Amino acid sequence: LNRGYSGYTSRWCLEMLRHGGGIMADAGPDDTTRLVTIFLGANDASLEDQNPAQHVPLEEYKSNLREIVVITRERAPHAKILLIAPPPVCHAQRLQFQKERFGEQATGRLERTNENAGLYADVVEHVAADTALPCLNLWKVLQEESNWPELLSDGLHFSPAGNTLVGTKILQKISEVFPELAVVPCKYTGSYGNSGSSCSGITTDSPWWENIDNACPSKSFEAS
Repeated sequence: LNRGYSGYTSRWCLEMLRHGGGIMADAGPDDTTRLVTIFLGANDASLEDQNPAQHVPLEEYKSNLREIVVITRERAPHAKILLIAPPPVCHAQRLQFQKERFGEQATGRLERTNENAGLYADVVEHVAADTALPCLNLWKVLQEESNWPELLSDGLHFSPAGNTLVGTKILQKISEVFPELAVVPCKYTGSYGNSGSSCSGITTDSPWWENIDNACPSKSFEAS
């Protein structure tokens, strides 16, 4: 289950976790979650003089990520964790977005820069190394594409093509570092969610439909 929090920074996500949100604290350790991705930093990397509300200093960002990892390990002890570094920023698109959204009120000044986003991406790599976790550095990976600005819709958020590529890169990373969580699609349909698909690290909570005893369905669910 994916859950995003629009506009949030690592500071606010950490406070949410401290107050029992996100991975719920009051339910006790979560024994069912198998994978948690932590993808924060694009908002933290806002420039302090242009966007002080979302700016989080680098050292605090690093500390926040570390604590988020600790909380995740406590509340989902059986889950694998993948850290994801923020993507690059396209300056021309950000300035164009300003004009389209604010018109004459546009400042013409960048509230984020690609260089600064790269500094925050470096922090994610360092935290991953220090906590023995894998990292997908989108700041680097996306800029390996010759058309990388086209992967962004407004210089910050992903375009449809960007979402597709990021999804592909995440699946590739999972296959690389957590092969037991990689889902093999059905060879006949290409589906990831039918009885022809498989994943050694995740069990189904109910039988596949073709395995249900139509004469006495309850038997099938008792067995599962």
